[in-house]
Amino acid sequence: MIDAEQAQHAIERQRHAAPPPTQGGWLRSLALWRGAAAAGALATAMAVVVGLNLRDQLQDTPAIQYIAVLSDDKAAASMLVTFDPRKRQLVLQRVGSYNEGADKSLQLWALPPGGAPRSLGVLDNAPALRLAASESDVHAVPTLAVTLEAKGGVPPGSGPKGPIVFKGALIEKTI
Repeated sequence: MIDAEQAQHAIERQRHAAPPPTQGGWLRSLALWRGAAAAGALATAMAVVVGLNLRDQLQDTPAIQYIAVLSDDKAAASMLVTFDPRKRQLVLQRVGSYNEGADKSLQLWALPPGGAPRSLGVLDNAPALRLAASESDVHAVPTLAVTLEAKGGVPPGSGPKGPIVFKGALIEKTI
């Protein structure tokens, strides 16, 4: 009977005693793993946003294939011309201070070897201008020229009437 009483007391002491310490400590903490999962989800979302933004920036970056620096008769750079085949456009940027006047227009011409000049467009007074063009407009064209024409340029199908004010070689970029 004494053994039975002692066994009963031992069982009661075990019920009221503190729970045994858990193995692993902080590694078994639910809060830790929830926080880590939330941080991982946030990092993944941020990586996706940054990746999409970078992709958009790369798509908007011009892929310059041809470039020309058009100079005046004193070899002073007056216009930078680039061709972006992905956007199919020529980008012209004035780098000189040439002013054609209110009653005149500048017109860009492709000068193919052995062929008649082809108009690529009439330029306005803006410091930068974009003109629609295809690769066939600039491929195998060694030289570009800008002429001073009457307001609005020459009629389609005819050649330049005014003097050449800028001229330069069109080079295919290899890098």
